[in-house]
Amino acid sequence: METTSSESKAEEPPTDGGMEADRAMSRSDSESGDDSLDGLSNRVPRCPLTPSLSPQKRTTSQSKTEPPLLRTDKRTIYTAGRPPWYNVTGTTFKEAFVIGLCGGSASGKTTVANKIIEALDVPWVVLLSMDSFYKVLNKEEQELAAKNEYNFDHPDAFDFELLVTVLRKLKKGKSIKVPVYDFTSHCRRKEWKTVYGANVVIFEGILAFANKELLKLLDMKVFVDTDSDIRLIRRLKRDISQRGRDISGIIKQYNKFVKPAFEQYIEPTVQSADIVVPRGGENFVALDLIVQHVHSQLEKREITVRSALASAHQGQPLPKTLSVMESTPQVRGMHTIIRNKETNRDEFIFYSKRLMRLLIEHALSFLPLKPVSVETPQGGVYDGKRLSGKRITGVSILRAGETMEQALMAVCKDIRLGKILIQTNHDTGEPELHYLRLPKDISEDYVILMDSTVSTGAAALMAVRVLLDHDVAEDKIFLLSLLMAEMGVHSVAYAFPKVRIITTAVDKEVNDQFHIIPGIGNFGDRYFGTDAPSDWCESDEGMDF
Repeated sequence: METTSSESKAEEPPTDGGMEADRAMSRSDSESGDDSLDGLSNRVPRCPLTPSLSPQKRTTSQSKTEPPLLRTDKRTIYTAGRPPWYNVTGTTFKEAFVIGLCGGSASGKTTVANKIIEALDVPWVVLLSMDSFYKVLNKEEQELAAKNEYNFDHPDAFDFELLVTVLRKLKKGKSIKVPVYDFTSHCRRKEWKTVYGANVVIFEGILAFANKELLKLLDMKVFVDTDSDIRLIRRLKRDISQRGRDISGIIKQYNKFVKPAFEQYIEPTVQSADIVVPRGGENFVALDLIVQHVHSQLEKREITVRSALASAHQGQPLPKTLSVMESTPQVRGMHTIIRNKETNRDEFIFYSKRLMRLLIEHALSFLPLKPVSVETPQGGVYDGKRLSGKRITGVSILRAGETMEQALMAVCKDIRLGKILIQTNHDTGEPELHYLRLPKDISEDYVILMDSTVSTGAAALMAVRVLLDHDVAEDKIFLLSLLMAEMGVHSVAYAFPKVRIITTAVDKEVNDQFHIIPGIGNFGDRYFGTDAPSDWCESDEGMDF
């Protein structure tokens, strides 16, 4: 895939040939020795530019809809989970590493981006295209564009204010919305694309280095240098075959706008580059250099959460944000049944559902209500209460948290539902985010976050962090669980002191395997009637981390 125009792109399959690499010129404008590129060229490449076996995920901001998988000529790279990007305080510990790719129209920036994605061998990579941020043209400008008279290569053609805002949020780990630009009508479509979960962001565009605020957000700056004749040939092929344009119109636009813009705005920015890549995607020496540096930076940002949670908050009093249902004889009797290892599956499900219903109704009493008066059928006035917010959304932590959805839907009419899948990496022991599906505009809602049990709180912590990254207010999040350990309560309350924690019971102990003691067993397996391997982690199937 190669970038063939500042206004739009023509896609070509990556080239696997050209093993002879050109000279890669490198610069560093960093004053820090840790971030410097010096000496990298002398290292043995740790990640050669050959197909690897580890899974990856890429999302893209280009107008074309991309699959959740990265497909190459030889293989399909599958999605892997995203490890923690925050510490035990719940705050972002590591920002996304942003690589800026700059170069002239049709220089091969997207080819370089895809080569880097394949070679990096890390999950959750986002490709952000500058083409998504063209300004919407008015009627007069659209008429000029139709006659090849509008300058799409000038800085004024881009919405830099929006671009900087989006990239800054993406770098901080937030969920962002990217406009989808329609190159036929020269306007933005109604539906914007949501992008979330970047460990590495590759930002490419002809004017990627032309804005001072943008440069501050780039951790690594790469200039793709391709001969002007080659770029013109690529542009001719693209516009004739895909745009139906004639040669004279293409040459006219190139001479009037593209070539002057390159000489005035693009070529001078090569001075800002850390690395200059001649011949683009065929320069394997330069690409190896880039990959080595990114890996070294990602290693410095590795973080462990679960072990830190297990040793934190010992002996602290339970937080005020915790609400435990009154242990009435009815509640205690149901706990006796579902905690008993001899209880059959039918009874376990029946009494679990009863507890869930009581828990949901108890949680709803904490929602803010406003006074409202209604007229009764007899003509009288009743002074009552109504939810002061816009709406309620339920989000379950899969799979065991999903068992609570039925109780929520039974007491909240027409409620929206979302899902988050968090599982354990068996090599690192850390939670990983594998999947999420959240309703639109969830930031405006009160969110009931559901999981059956919480022990160390690692899964709950990650789920809350995901909601915060989607701009849900912390004080609008209600964490509901049938059973919690004191350790998990402390972990969530310490990191997110405004989150309301609601449960039917709290047990004091967690054993060496992070199982709640006396506990309830593996809730997911008991509820769904499945048998899990002995090395499965609790939170995979309802026992949390």
